[in-house]
Amino acid sequence: MSKRMMSIGASIRGLGYNASAWRHPDVDPTVQESIYFYAEAAKKAEAAKLDFVFLADNLAATSMEDRPKGALGRGHDNITLEPLTAMAAIAVLTNRIGLVATCSTSYQQPYHVARQYASLDHISGGRAAWNVVPSYRQTEGANFGLAAPLSHSERYERAEEFVTVVQGLWDSWDPDAFLYDKKSGVFFDPAKVRALHHRGKFFQVEGPLTAARSPQGRPAIFQAGESGAGVELAAKFADAVYTVPLEKSASIQQRQLIRQTAAKHGRSEDAVKVIPGIQPIVAATRKKVEEKLELLRSIADPVKEMGRLIIQFKDISKFDLDEILPESFVESCVTSSARPLAEKAVASKWNVRRLCQEMAIGQQRIVAGTPEEIASDLADWFDSGACDGFNVSPSHMPGGLFEFLDQVVPILQDRGSFRAEYAGRTLREHLGVARNLS
Repeated sequence: MSKRMMSIGASIRGLGYNASAWRHPDVDPTVQESIYFYAEAAKKAEAAKLDFVFLADNLAATSMEDRPKGALGRGHDNITLEPLTAMAAIAVLTNRIGLVATCSTSYQQPYHVARQYASLDHISGGRAAWNVVPSYRQTEGANFGLAAPLSHSERYERAEEFVTVVQGLWDSWDPDAFLYDKKSGVFFDPAKVRALHHRGKFFQVEGPLTAARSPQGRPAIFQAGESGAGVELAAKFADAVYTVPLEKSASIQQRQLIRQTAAKHGRSEDAVKVIPGIQPIVAATRKKVEEKLELLRSIADPVKEMGRLIIQFKDISKFDLDEILPESFVESCVTSSARPLAEKAVASKWNVRRLCQEMAIGQQRIVAGTPEEIASDLADWFDSGACDGFNVSPSHMPGGLFEFLDQVVPILQDRGSFRAEYAGRTLREHLGVARNLS
């Protein structure tokens, strides 16, 4: 029996996961729409044998409100490449690394999405994955003619039907449907293609898809969701799920819940990989680690961060910057992903200014230490059953990622916790999830 191996991926969107990453002295703020910037990160991740690179996405500018006064014009996250377009370019510049791109189920159409990801899987030779996101922001809905966003329940009901339709379209053609028989003139076997004839609450889709069965059978599916509906969606469809727990015990419980829910849906518990986000801060000594953390706090912009906090937490604006947050603050979370940070803020007796700094650093778990310390921390979480791997969300790009790849990954490889070479060519092979030909 082969040894269980970590899955490690890297989020490479934008300039980094510090909200003020563009102010970092090592960051070039002009490269957000340079494909060579993203390709360099993907190539470096591939050289380190990572499972995948990941591009998150929003369907609206995220920093266009002057709330609080003076916040407008301070954010770097309004400009970015469209993920599928970028991944198609990266696909031809890389050979083995998986390519995970975000696409919303709230405002797109299943036929387009099925075709786009099948095409990416063909272009990349079986390395594509769809990160399923039931978008919720009002600003996103406004770009698609909606006066108000879909309700939580409707978003997830639509998402479930959406993914079901996409998977049905991916299955339009049997793997051996195309005969290419020049002598008989038969290009494909009509018995091995089928229309979908889907008639549902949200979609009516005839099919078949104008794309042959892709190299992975179906592109892999990733999903992020902390709510009950999010867990159900992930357990039913996902090959990998992103999570954001800050504590190991919480991650163990969350992984157990996802695995048990997958089994409830008739899937193997091992069919879905639980991959929490981390932000590694790597340095040779503890003193240098603290210096790096202090630099990341120092570039945080309280005015800008209050604008983000207003979205994540109700009534945050009623507190002064130097006011300690009360216990009731935990109940002010608008999204489930914000709750762990709120709980930590209350437990640590942070004031609003410190919350702004920590919010800027990012909502993923901060793993700060020497390369050996970080490797030991990750191995402990993995061996304890808290996760199946990690999604690295660098503080700043590309330096925050490259430091992890150069200094931490070799230690994990030496310990036998992470691959030293790729064993397969497809993302499903990297993740250890079955090639789907059903």
